[in-house]
Amino acid sequence: MPNNDAPLYTPQFLLLCLSHILFAGSFNMIIPELPAYLSSLGGEDYKGLIIALFTLTAGLSRPFSGKLTDTVGRMPVMIFGSLVCVVCSLIYPLLSSVAGFLLLRLMHGFSTGFKPTASSAYVADIAPYYRRGEAMGVLGVSMNIGSSISPPLGSWMANVFSLDLMFYASSGLALLSIVILLGLRETLQDRQRMAWSSLSVSRREIIEPRALAPAVVIALSYLSFGAILTIVPDQSDYLGMANKGLFFTSFTAFSVLSRIVAGRMSDRFGRVPVLKVALVLSAVSLVLIGQAHTPAMLLAASGFLGFSTGIVGPAAFAWVVDRSSDQHRGRALATAYIALEVGIGIGALGAAWLYGNKAENFPIAFYWTAVMALAALAYVQLAKLKG
Repeated sequence: MPNNDAPLYTPQFLLLCLSHILFAGSFNMIIPELPAYLSSLGGEDYKGLIIALFTLTAGLSRPFSGKLTDTVGRMPVMIFGSLVCVVCSLIYPLLSSVAGFLLLRLMHGFSTGFKPTASSAYVADIAPYYRRGEAMGVLGVSMNIGSSISPPLGSWMANVFSLDLMFYASSGLALLSIVILLGLRETLQDRQRMAWSSLSVSRREIIEPRALAPAVVIALSYLSFGAILTIVPDQSDYLGMANKGLFFTSFTAFSVLSRIVAGRMSDRFGRVPVLKVALVLSAVSLVLIGQAHTPAMLLAASGFLGFSTGIVGPAAFAWVVDRSSDQHRGRALATAYIALEVGIGIGALGAAWLYGNKAENFPIAFYWTAVMALAALAYVQLAKLKG
């Protein structure tokens, strides 16, 4: 159990957050340029799979990463996740076919299937109980800082230099995140040696029942993230925004503003009341994105959505940890991340289908995700969930 008298902002915690920034920067740096890159290979009709395949592998790997996090340790799982980013980013420049690209996106998904699960468990291990929401918020801020800084940087590299340089820079960021992790100590007390049996996952080890309620909310609310990752690069082009990464900068900058405060609010007022407010704000912001017809309107709406998402994330994941036992913390977080990946994947596929490469369909793609955010609110309300 965490020591409630211990400080939160220790060197150990801050270094983990720095590693998380670099990790997030690595795989987010390339996202704005991937739709155009896939189109150049002749795969314009497969844009929805850019995110969907990535999240598919991430989701399928969660039960394994959750079990390994609870048995082998937090550190090996985090390092493996970052190492996947190092290798995959080096392979992108070598691709010459749509099939090769889609296969690599499938493999790249292992990165987020492993590192965030172990990182969240690590933070839960070292954070004081009464500051758990705040700690999850700060970890989310770290993810968002990397997500905010790297997309415009990646687009700039691709436009001024080359796509290859962008991919190499992405690999370098992931490598730096591993270097930082090597300086941290393991927090799992009763570690087991890695063996083939560690990769055997029974049916009861896939899902943690105590995490199901927050997982439903996470899945429904993160449909919107899959939609923006898939459609917004095209929407930015259509509205005349030269640097497609600016949307993600606005989104994540406002998410950073809300996350720390939101974590503290959920610690004080409860996870569920805070989530209810955030889901309403998310639905409104998604409608505004659908209605945007200038770059300024799109950036403003993206900031609004980022602010809303920054409230949902820390509250939902702190709720997961609250409901889980210490020995199954990795499994509970893996369940939550499976829900997140399912939401993002379905959001990407659904939005791409509704959009159909036709600009007039931008609004309907985002209205659909707004309805799903309200569905999450209805679930919380009707099920009379507390937290």
